[in-house]
Amino acid sequence: MHQSDWLLWLLHGEYGVSDYNNTLKVGYDPEIDSYPSWLMSQPYAYMLPSVRAPGAPIGSIKEDVRAQFGFPKNCVVCTGTTDSIAAFLAARTTEPGKAVTSLGSTLAIKLLSNARVDDARFGVYSHRLDDMWLVGGASNTGGAVLRQLFTDDQLVALSHEIDPSVPSLLDYYPLPKRGERFPVSDPNMMPRLQPRPESDTAYLHGILESIARIEAKGYNLLKELGASMVEEVLTAGGGARNDKWTAIRGRVLGVPVRKAEQTEAAYGAALLALKGANATH
Repeated sequence: MHQSDWLLWLLHGEYGVSDYNNTLKVGYDPEIDSYPSWLMSQPYAYMLPSVRAPGAPIGSIKEDVRAQFGFPKNCVVCTGTTDSIAAFLAARTTEPGKAVTSLGSTLAIKLLSNARVDDARFGVYSHRLDDMWLVGGASNTGGAVLRQLFTDDQLVALSHEIDPSVPSLLDYYPLPKRGERFPVSDPNMMPRLQPRPESDTAYLHGILESIARIEAKGYNLLKELGASMVEEVLTAGGGARNDKWTAIRGRVLGVPVRKAEQTEAAYGAALLALKGANATH
């Protein structure tokens, strides 16, 4: 039982109910809406949870819980999803080709696609979202390497001096340490952060643009593997606050790039709950 399923069980009291996002990594196949036959033939198969769509109503909240916290009598508990998918839902992207890039300590991309894509070579896999697929991959590049080279104050001051319309000729592969997983799968890849120019502004510009190139390569790889072509990218994470970086990424990716208005997983979970509540009326 996943943590979120256990918490929901405390609210509704129906043991063994989950959703097809959380159960993906215990073997559930969302494309055929069932566990594979080889898994169901195992002696522990009886322990596998029943599976519903994310946001599907499960039942009413338990009376003792309702009374304790003052919930209304018609309060309904719905299935959830994973934290990363909830964060994607928070951005309210609903069309194929729309994507969310999370720029935190690492760089993670998620693309809404008409086609399912799974490729273990690059750590690419797909979650089902209604009748579409959320295809994703994650690189080790990102904010962690920036923090190794610059302070927060330096990042703000130096970014202000960058002209994002001018391409940087510096070609790096910024990594915080050895190893990359996506869009290049190479556990022995070393960071490439040289040569360093005399200008710190030029150096930061080159690093930001190089990370943008890795992001673009990631979306291109998803397309090569069969996913929908990216048409717009919303940005979450700390990197979304850097407007100069956003402009650089838009130029490198060749598609509109903007900051997502909502990125908190709790907001996406609330949208799922609203969907389930509306389904009961």
